Amino acid sequence: MENRGIQMVKMDVDELLTLLNKALADEWLAHYQYWVGAKVVAGPMSDAAATELLEHATEEMTHAELLATRIDQLGGTPILEPKEWYTLTNCGYDAPTDPYVKAVLEQNIKGEQCAIMTYKAMLNATKDKDPVTYNMALQILQDEVEHEEDLQGEMEDLEDLLKRHGA
Repeated sequence: MENRGIQMVKMDVDELLTLLNKALADEWLAHYQYWVGAKVVAGPMSDAAATELLEHATEEMTHAELLATRIDQLGGTPILEPKEWYTLTNCGYDAPTDPYVKAVLEQNIKGEQCAIMTYKAMLNATKDKDPVTYNMALQILQDEVEHEEDLQGEMEDLEDLLKRHGA
């Protein structure tokens, strides 16, 4: 017997599960990109940037938990193999091969901008069709917008510092 939580969804549940698992792949990759970026970041203001990156890494894991819970509620299975993250991801993974703080911030701003578009698309797909997923996506989208704003603030602070020191 199908549960009421699935019955209320007015869209193809398999299609919804695919959207959710793709977002889950993004969150795991974002978590690692933030976490490893915090470990390798170097240059002026790298301590402040590392602190911000670690905070975002933790929040990305919270998003992954929300997504995995929703997948489970819909009778699906969260991604079982990390290698699948690369085939399912919307936003990819940008290894911080250049650890200079500006490069790391730019990579993560780009990742947040992709995440914003991903959750905007999820909102559009679930509007008036699945209020539970819609509300979850809205909550995550709000966090991703805040992350982008935080990172852009760090970038502005870095640019101001470099201007003051003639770099």
